[in-house]
Amino acid sequence: MDGIIYTLQDFFLHTKSITYLLMAPALLGFVGFWIFLSKNDEEE
Repeated sequence: MDGIIYTLQDFFLHTKSITYLLMAPALLGFVGFWIFLSKNDEEE
């Protein structure tokens, strides 16, 4: 990407793309952490 945003729609598309790229690892990390907590609870 050249880094120049000409229109409002370009800005929204860029920020939406970044949001999706950040939320995917966050969701996977949350699910992994939840499984980690659940495993420790079942072993007791």
